[in-house]
Amino acid sequence: MGFIPIHDTNPLRNITRPYVAWTLIAANVVIFLASGGYGGGPGEVPVLAFGLIPAVFNNLAPTPVAVAVPDALTLITYSFLHGDVWHLAGNMVFLWVLADNVEDALGHIRYLAFYLICAMVAGYAYVLTEPTSHSPVIGASGAVAGNIAAYLMLHPRAKMWVLVFARIPIRLSALYVLGIWVAFQLFALIGGGGEEIAWWSHVGGLVAGAVLIVFLRKRGVTLFDRGAPRTAPAAGPPSPPLPPAPDGGPWR
Repeated sequence: MGFIPIHDTNPLRNITRPYVAWTLIAANVVIFLASGGYGGGPGEVPVLAFGLIPAVFNNLAPTPVAVAVPDALTLITYSFLHGDVWHLAGNMVFLWVLADNVEDALGHIRYLAFYLICAMVAGYAYVLTEPTSHSPVIGASGAVAGNIAAYLMLHPRAKMWVLVFARIPIRLSALYVLGIWVAFQLFALIGGGGEEIAWWSHVGGLVAGAVLIVFLRKRGVTLFDRGAPRTAPAAGPPSPPLPPAPDGGPWR
C-alpha cells in the first residue's frame, strides 16, 4: 500500500461519539502492551495461547501451551494480538478513520456485533484455506477489512486525507483509497502474496463486512451515499423586476 488514511471529512449523523470503536482501539493497544508483542520471548506464549492455529482448531494437533482458551474462542482472541508496533498501528489507524462512520450507521451494540463477526469470519476463512497449518494467525486485519467494505458501501464519495508514501498529504475519495486497498488484497491473493500474511482472512473480512452492513444498518441509512446532500451552485444576485409592458399588460 502506497498510502495511509489519516482523516475523513464525514460527520456523524446518528451518534455523538463512537464509543465502541474507541474501546476496541484501546483494547488492542492495551493487550499489545500487556502481551509484550510478538517475535519471541515473552510475547510468544500469548500468541500460541490466544492466536488462531488451524491445526489446533481442527483437532489435528494439541494445544502448544498449557494455558489456552477454548479453540472456538480463538476466532475472537486472535484479532486482539499483533505482531509488532507497525502491525498494530496499521490496523488501528484504519479503525480510527473508518470505524466511527460504520458505528454511526449501525449503532453501538450492532457495531460491536459487526466487528466481532467480521473477525470471526475472517479467522474461519484462514482455517478453511489452511486447515492443517500450525502457524498462528493474529491481528485485527480481518475485522478492519470488514470496516473497509462497510465504509466503501456506505460512503464511497466521502473525501479522505491520506499520506502518499507516508509523506505527502493529498485528499482523495474513499472509492479510490479503499478501492485500491481491496484491489491490492485480491491481487495479492491471486498472485500468491507474502507467505506471512493471511490474505484469505482479509478477503473473508471484506465479504463479511459487505454482507453485514446491508442487514445491520439502521433504518433510513442508505448505501453508496444515496440521498447524501450534494453541493448546490452558488446563488447569484436576484434578477431585477421586469418593467411594465408598453400596453400595460403582461409580458409574453
